[in-house]
Amino acid sequence: MISDRFTLAVAQLNPTVGDVDGNADLVREARSRAAADGADLVLTSELILAGYLPEDLVLKPAFVRRCMDAAKALASETADGGPALVIGTPWKDDADGKVYNAALLLDRGEIRAVRYKYDLPNYSVFDEKRVFAAGPLPGPVDFRGVRIGLPICEDIWNDEVCECLEETGAELLLVPNGSPYWENRAEERLQVVVARVVQTGLPLIYCNQLGGQDELVFDGGSFALHGDRSLAFQMPQFESALTVTDWVRAGETWVCENGVTRSLPDLDEANWRACVLGLGDYVKKNGFPGVVLGLSGGIDSAICAAMAVDALGADKVHAIMLPYRYTSEESIKDAAACASALGIRYDTVPISEPVEGFRSVLSDLFKGTEEDTTEENLQSRTRGVILMAVSNKFGWMVLTTGNKSEMSVGYATLYGDMNGGYNPIKDLYKTQVYHLAAWRNANRPQGLLGPSGEVIPANIITKVPTAELRENQTDQDSLPPYDILDDILKCLVEEEMSVGEIEKRGHDRTLIHRIEHLLYIAEYKRRQAPPGVKITDRNFGKDRRYPITNRFRDRS
Repeated sequence: MISDRFTLAVAQLNPTVGDVDGNADLVREARSRAAADGADLVLTSELILAGYLPEDLVLKPAFVRRCMDAAKALASETADGGPALVIGTPWKDDADGKVYNAALLLDRGEIRAVRYKYDLPNYSVFDEKRVFAAGPLPGPVDFRGVRIGLPICEDIWNDEVCECLEETGAELLLVPNGSPYWENRAEERLQVVVARVVQTGLPLIYCNQLGGQDELVFDGGSFALHGDRSLAFQMPQFESALTVTDWVRAGETWVCENGVTRSLPDLDEANWRACVLGLGDYVKKNGFPGVVLGLSGGIDSAICAAMAVDALGADKVHAIMLPYRYTSEESIKDAAACASALGIRYDTVPISEPVEGFRSVLSDLFKGTEEDTTEENLQSRTRGVILMAVSNKFGWMVLTTGNKSEMSVGYATLYGDMNGGYNPIKDLYKTQVYHLAAWRNANRPQGLLGPSGEVIPANIITKVPTAELRENQTDQDSLPPYDILDDILKCLVEEEMSVGEIEKRGHDRTLIHRIEHLLYIAEYKRRQAPPGVKITDRNFGKDRRYPITNRFRDRS
């Protein structure tokens, strides 16, 4: 029977990788809410039962079985006469024994259709060819008289799958996605969807996952375009949401009657929300009661404290000032003011005694040598030991606070300020840190848990940056100004530009060679760094994989 109307619910949910039962319950809850609003069909995101990215969990047969059993249980529940479901799950095919990234249509107590992902991404943060088999080009599925195409995420980034679906009679495209955030990603997705709509003339509904998963943040932002490329609806970014829409047949196409459009945040708000969501979900999904961090009076620890409060609430953030002989009164005052503005617990633990103890026990070994970064690093490592002790005693995760500029050139101390479980600003350059700190003082997006107004004292933003590991030290004693450093680093890391190309941008050749050298020799440190939110096109970790032992230097 041909239908001329149906009600579609798009469920933008926040699953947890590996929590199959919990993820299935998220689907159940969304289905129940959608049923109350009269939905006929609920669309969920890619691999919703497994959580995305499941990585090598897919290689574990017990995990795949758990996902398949959960899918079968959900299918049986659709016998209640309520909405059908489109869910994503790993699926082992009985015919060939291979495991696929699958979308299933569950309706009237049965698994009515199974479709496999055809185009498996194997670039950037994605490595699906490692764990999944590629499926054949899919045809549409029949849903109560409507022929629906179910391309899965990457399947719409090229034209083969959608072309096949259109040619085999699909009337509209429902796309489960696991598309992670990075800068300007929403615009990139929109352009891809526009291209597929132009190609096929079919409406396309794009359902994206929400939530933090280790280094990745999934920002939601689900939306739909009509066949004429007009916007049917737009769901929010960085929020769980369920949108119920009525679709009617209008001649040869389908039209959404009641789509609601939410505005998307600008780049600054999107970057801030990504850092906050990634941090909050990492802490909560891994069972930590809160976070502890060293609050130095500098910009990096201040912005991390503000993000932590926005993510978790002030009662779950504990800041500790760890002063030594080089810590200025200005820094002590600024750290206290920041803690007060955020409303967090703030303690002071002087480190002079343990640092001097280390210096004393090493005095014979170091006799006849000059003081250098060794003694500076003793301060940082002492702070790291104290923060880890607090973490061990009370169970709160240590928050690491190094920015991408410092991590690029190795200006961070292993087992010192690199100690910790997670770093919300790991993929933010220093210039971005300053910019976002000023932005947050002027803005408090809805839904965040921190206070409005100035949460990072102005003096922290305007004063000269320093690690305060020796007398009168500043960052610019050994590094170029951050606007210059960050531009060179972006050229080397994000763009993979040659030294000659970077020089043409107006940078000194000798300086470029030095920064490149520092970038390469710090690789071993980055391998030991905690995870952190991906913000840029190319983060350290999943995106950029360089060898530690590496003698290449660009002399072009």
